[in-house]
Amino acid sequence: MSLRAIVLAAGRGTRMRSDLPKVLFPVAGRPLLAWVLDAVAEVAPDETLVVVGYGAGRVQEALPAGVRSVVEEPLLGTGYAAKVAVEALGEVAGDTVLVVPGDTPLLQPEALRALVAALPGATAALLTTRMPDPAGYGRVCRDGDRVTGIVEDRDATPEQRAIDEVAVSTYAFEGAALAEALRGLARDNDQGEYYLTDVIGRLAAVGRVRGVPVADPAEVRGVNSHAQLAEVAAEVRRRINAAWMAAGVWMLDPERVYLDASVSLEAGARLYPEVHLEGSTTVAAGAEVGPQVFATDSALGPASRVWYSVLRGAEVGEGAQVGPFASLRPGTRLAAGAKVGTFVETKNTVVGRGSKVPHLSYMGDATIGEGSNIGAGTITCNYDGAEKHRTVIGDRVFIGSDTMLVAPVRIGDDAYTGAGSTITRDVPPGALAVERSQQAEVPGYAAKKARKTRQKG
Repeated sequence: MSLRAIVLAAGRGTRMRSDLPKVLFPVAGRPLLAWVLDAVAEVAPDETLVVVGYGAGRVQEALPAGVRSVVEEPLLGTGYAAKVAVEALGEVAGDTVLVVPGDTPLLQPEALRALVAALPGATAALLTTRMPDPAGYGRVCRDGDRVTGIVEDRDATPEQRAIDEVAVSTYAFEGAALAEALRGLARDNDQGEYYLTDVIGRLAAVGRVRGVPVADPAEVRGVNSHAQLAEVAAEVRRRINAAWMAAGVWMLDPERVYLDASVSLEAGARLYPEVHLEGSTTVAAGAEVGPQVFATDSALGPASRVWYSVLRGAEVGEGAQVGPFASLRPGTRLAAGAKVGTFVETKNTVVGRGSKVPHLSYMGDATIGEGSNIGAGTITCNYDGAEKHRTVIGDRVFIGSDTMLVAPVRIGDDAYTGAGSTITRDVPPGALAVERSQQAEVPGYAAKKARKTRQKG
C-alpha cells in the first residue's frame, strides 16, 4: 500500500485582494505552501502532488524538487481539485490518499500521522477541532461517535451552525473509495462548486468515517485574509522564538523579535526589541542586536554590537560596532574591532581591523586598512557619472573631517588629509595632503553690513 499526498493550492484567495497567489504569501520568510509541504514530507508519502490553478506558473516555481503539480482548470472547488489530482495520480486503489490544504502553515506532522493511522478499517478519516466561533467552517455532523457528513457554513441550517466541531479540509481516504465518490459529486450548492466535504457524506453512507480531533484550533487554522495571515504569522514567530530561546538565545521581548525560518543564531546571542532578521542572516555568540535593527543576508560576528541600523548583505566581524543609524549595503565587510557609527553609509567596502568610520560619512567602493580613522563628513566620490571607481586607504591613516576622496585614489599607510580637503591624487605613505583655498578676512564686515541695511531701510 502506498501513501499518496495531494496538496490543494489552486485558489486565488479573493479576500487577500492581491495578484499574488494565496499560498505564496510569506510567513517567516517562507511561502505558506512551503510550511505545509514540510509537514507533509514528515509523514514520508511515496508521492506528493500539488494542485495549482490561479498563478499556476508562480506556484510551480516555488515547489521543491521531487514534488510535481497538476493544473486545475477551470477552478470549480475543492472537490473538482481533488478529482483532477486523483486522475493525475492514476491508479489509487489500495492506496491511502492524504489531502491537505496549502494554506495551513501551523499544521504539525503529528496530526497528519494520527490521521493516516486512523484510516485502516474506514473509508475516510478527517481532522476536526472545536472552535468557540466556528463561523466560516464546515460543521461536522455526527450520529453518536459516527461522522455522517460535513455541511458548509453557508449551506448550514441554524441548528447546524450551532455545532462547534468543524472540519479543517484535511483528510485521509481509501483510494478506490475516494475515486468512486468523486465521480458522483454535484455542485447544487450556494457557490455552484464541487465540495470535497460532500465526499464525506457519500462515504459515510457506505462505510465508516472517523474524526481525528486536534486539540488546538490554531494548529489547523487556514488563511483567507490578511488578518488571518497576521495571526498565523504571529504564531509561527512565537514558535521560532521559543525554540531559539530554548537553544540559549536571549530576547528581552520575544513578541517584538521577527526572525525568518532561515536565520541561524548561536547560543549567547542577545536580541533586543524590534529586531528583524531575514534571509541567510547569522548571529554569533555574544553578539548584541538591536533595538531596531533590520538585517538581511548578513553575518554578525561574535561579541559584535549592532543597533538602530540596516544591514543588507553585510559582514560584521568579531567585536565590531555598527550604529546607531548606520546603513551597511551589500559588499560591506567589517573586520574585528572595526566601527561604523552614526549616520554612516557603506557599500562594497572593507573596513579593516580596528578602523573607524564614526560619523556622517559615505564609504562606497572602498578598502580601508587597519587602525585608520575616517573623519566626520568624509565621502568617497566613487561615481563619475558612467563608472564606479575604488578608493584605497592604507593602515593607520587619519582622514580629516569633510574630506572628499575622488576615486580612483590611494592614500598610503600613515598618511593624513587635512580637514575640508578634496583629494584627487594619490597620497604617499606618511604624507599630509591638504587642498584648500587660503583663508581671507574682511575686517569690520559686520558693521559695514549693518550700516548698509539701515540705509536701505
